[in-house]
Amino acid sequence: MRARDVDKEQLVKQKAIEGIVKHGLEGFSMNKLAKECKISVATLYIYYKDRDDLIIKLMEEEGRKMADCILEGFDPEASFEDGLRVQWKNRFKYMMDNPLITVFFEQIRSSSYHKSFLNAFKQNFEGPINRFTKNVLERGEIREIPLEIYWSIAFGPLYALIRFHSEGHSISGAPFKMSDEVLWTTFDLVVKALKNGD
Repeated sequence: MRARDVDKEQLVKQKAIEGIVKHGLEGFSMNKLAKECKISVATLYIYYKDRDDLIIKLMEEEGRKMADCILEGFDPEASFEDGLRVQWKNRFKYMMDNPLITVFFEQIRSSSYHKSFLNAFKQNFEGPINRFTKNVLERGEIREIPLEIYWSIAFGPLYALIRFHSEGHSISGAPFKMSDEVLWTTFDLVVKALKNGD
């Protein structure tokens, strides 16, 4: 069996993500990938058992990187506003720094791979986030609402703004570019919506 070449493996990963973003999961194949990498299809099988193995390993690896980024500097003991601010800052930075990966995850989200992606992503991410949520609920900083409602209010606006930025226009078709002012004005409104009133 031939030895793994780390540089070639990185090239394979990069070209696989580019291929999935460009052609979608249904248009992505090991043959196309080998051609893009200028290697034989047999070489791909040194790194991965098959197409599914490649996609699953890619999404698990990139999911871990995203979770690590989102949790950077995050303190589960922080106040609701401070903890959510760190998550917004980290999520925004990750998505701006990794636009290709962001589209790759959109492809995964609407596929049969989504459930296994969530399971892998939650392994490192879920503990600190659950502790944070438990703490802010116990302190009465936010009211208890179903997770789906909470997530939609807490992060839906951020992801909508990032999508507008990526597309270069807002829902009206007007040109749109994200700014710190837009980001943090939206954040303040989200915090106000979720915080318990006195």
